[in-house]
Amino acid sequence: MPVPPPSPLQHLSVDALDGVDEATWLDVIQKMDEVYSKLVTDEIELEEKNAQLEQSQQFIFSLLSAMSDVLIACSQDGLIEETNAALCELVGRSEESLKGTPVLALLADDASVKRWHLAMYHSSSREGTVVEINLRGADGLVVAVDLNCTPRRNSAGRQVGRVLVGRPLGELKRAYQQLREAHEALKQAQQQLLHSEKMASLGRLVAGVAHELNNPISFVLGNVHVLQRYGARLSRYLEAVHQLELPPELKALRSEFRIDHVVKDLPSLMDGTIEGAQRTADIVSGLKRFSAVVREEVASVELNAVVERACHWVKKGTAPGFEIHWSRSADCFVSGNAGQLLQVLMNLIQNAFDAAVTGGTNSPQLRITLERDDSGVRLHFADNGPGIAPEHVSRLFDPFFTTKPVGKGTGLGLSISYGIVEQHGGQLSAENLPQGGAQFTLSLPLMTG
Repeated sequence: MPVPPPSPLQHLSVDALDGVDEATWLDVIQKMDEVYSKLVTDEIELEEKNAQLEQSQQFIFSLLSAMSDVLIACSQDGLIEETNAALCELVGRSEESLKGTPVLALLADDASVKRWHLAMYHSSSREGTVVEINLRGADGLVVAVDLNCTPRRNSAGRQVGRVLVGRPLGELKRAYQQLREAHEALKQAQQQLLHSEKMASLGRLVAGVAHELNNPISFVLGNVHVLQRYGARLSRYLEAVHQLELPPELKALRSEFRIDHVVKDLPSLMDGTIEGAQRTADIVSGLKRFSAVVREEVASVELNAVVERACHWVKKGTAPGFEIHWSRSADCFVSGNAGQLLQVLMNLIQNAFDAAVTGGTNSPQLRITLERDDSGVRLHFADNGPGIAPEHVSRLFDPFFTTKPVGKGTGLGLSISYGIVEQHGGQLSAENLPQGGAQFTLSLPLMTG
């Protein structure tokens, strides 16, 4: 609080009052006291306003310093009047050296100069415009900046300059890239969630269907095996009867009913029935496995050994000429069931061979690679087949979906494999390779503890 100046009354002497009416002097003294009180009050208010102004200036300064965006306040002639730390850091100059400098002196090329003049023209005729210009950075490199240019007006509404606010496009591009990656990850997670939910619903449906089919199939198989034995007995009996001298009536019936043909045809009919029933039973078994009805023992599994065993059995069975490129890596242990994982790998390898052969490839090949990091292990199966048709990508793991000819596949292999991998806490995905062919990726968590 400032110390008030001495009152004017203190300097008045008694002699000064001589010859002057006392009332007049009292009136003068009262007016002087009022003026003095007013001066003191005004000075106190001025000090308070100065303090408020300092606080406001400090607040604005802290905001400008904290801004990560570039800020330039320039005059109508394009001379820098105020700026912030972000621009100083970007161009490698102090705020004092930038004040009074033309904005044009910071531009890196002629194209930016032309865009700058165009932006100045438009910002005078409307409220604001956006311009992309290149600034010369502190390291001498060109930095692209997206500036929003708006007019700056005084209290009377007259335009006295411009305010430029912007951010280096490198940061915007990185932010956009991160946003796009996050969006893609979210879409994949959503698709994975929808597919998992769809598979879970199908699993519940399939479990009921498999249960309902299991009993009649068992009846069919059991009865057909009994009929097989009965048929063998009847054949032996009829063979003995036909060796006797039969009456003409029985011989006529034997020929009319084609008894010899029926007896000869019965074994093949029985075998065909058993084969069909057994195939149906296998499908039901696959449905049970798909619906997670079958629970297997979980233990430590070394993946390299499972891959080698799967390659061996597929080549020994249906694909002896299949060229598989695989190099064993360091031991890699996951928690799961070796039999189920072997089933998945054999299915992926067999599918790769079938795709290459069906696509007309003369020398079908498969390249298997194993990658591991802290997040888990990934097995890639890249074939040289024709690839996956775009309209089939979203349906690959659906039950009963197959691109194989009729009788060559049930469409359960990949869906069962998908379910097994999910039970192991992993993922199974497919994509087309740029150089051609398809690649299936099996991801599993590493065994802990």
